[in-house]
Amino acid sequence: MAKRDNSIILFHEKQVRRLWDDKKELWHFSIVDVVEILTGSIRPRRYWNDLKKKLLLEGSQLSEKIGQLKMKSSDGKSYKTDVLDTENILRLIQSIPSPKAEPFKLWLAQVGYERMEETEDPELAFDRAMQTYLKKGYSKDWINQRLKTIEVRKDLKDEWKGKGMKEGLEYAILTDEITKAWADKSVKQYKNFKGLKKQNLRDNMTNLELVLNMLAEVSTTEISKEKNPKGLSENKKIAKEGGNVAMQARITLEKQTGKSVISSQNAKHLQAKKKKKLN
Repeated sequence: MAKRDNSIILFHEKQVRRLWDDKKELWHFSIVDVVEILTGSIRPRRYWNDLKKKLLLEGSQLSEKIGQLKMKSSDGKSYKTDVLDTENILRLIQSIPSPKAEPFKLWLAQVGYERMEETEDPELAFDRAMQTYLKKGYSKDWINQRLKTIEVRKDLKDEWKGKGMKEGLEYAILTDEITKAWADKSVKQYKNFKGLKKQNLRDNMTNLELVLNMLAEVSTTEISKEKNPKGLSENKKIAKEGGNVAMQARITLEKQTGKSVISSQNAKHLQAKKKKKLN
C-alpha cells in the first residue's frame, strides 16, 4: 500500500481522508468522513457503527468489502479507520437516507438506465462516449481513434471469453502480455511513465500509441481465432505474438522517424494541444 495523505473535497463541503493502493490501483476512502457529510451527524462514528451492525445483520455484501487502514485524525495521530473503495462508497451512499445522497442516487439510476439503452442500441454508447471526450477537451481525430480502440477491445474480450478466460485478473494478465510485447513496458510501468495512477491508459495515449495498441489487440484476436489456444498459458503466448506484430511496426516507424513512439504525454498534454490549435 502506497500511503499518501491526500484529502479531497467531497460534495464541496468537507475533506474526506483517502489513501491510494498502488498495487490494486484503488483509492480507499474514510467511511466515517463520508457518513458525517451525508448525515450531518455530530456523532458520525456512532451512526456508522449502528449502520455497520445493520448491514451485517442483513447479510449485506457491502459489509464484506469494509477494510481498515491507518489514517491521520484531527489530533495528528494515525488510527485504524474503516474504509471502502470508490465503487463500494457509492453503494454505501445508497444505504444512507440523506438529501445530500440523492444526486448520487439519481446519477447511478441514470447510468443504469443509459446502460440498458446501450444494450438495445450499441451506437448510443459511442455517441455518448464521443460527447464525453469532446467535453473533456480531446480532438475529434483522437476521439475517432479512441472509439475504434473500444470496438477492437470488445472483439478481443469476446475472443478471450470464448476461450474460457475469466474477466478481471486473467484479462489483466493477458493485456499486460500484449502491452509488454509491443511497448516494452507493463501496463503499470507505462502508466507510471505517463504520470498516471487510476486513469485509463488508453485515454492518455497519443494517436500513434492508440494505433499500435489497436494493432496489437486486433492481431491477438486474429491469431487466437486461428490457433485456438487452451488455458491461460497458451493464451499468454498468443497475446505476446499479437503484441509482437505491433512491435515490428513500431520498430520500423521509429527507424524512419528517428524518435520513440512511446510518449510520456498524457491527457493533459493532448487537451492542451487542442486548445493551442484553437487559439
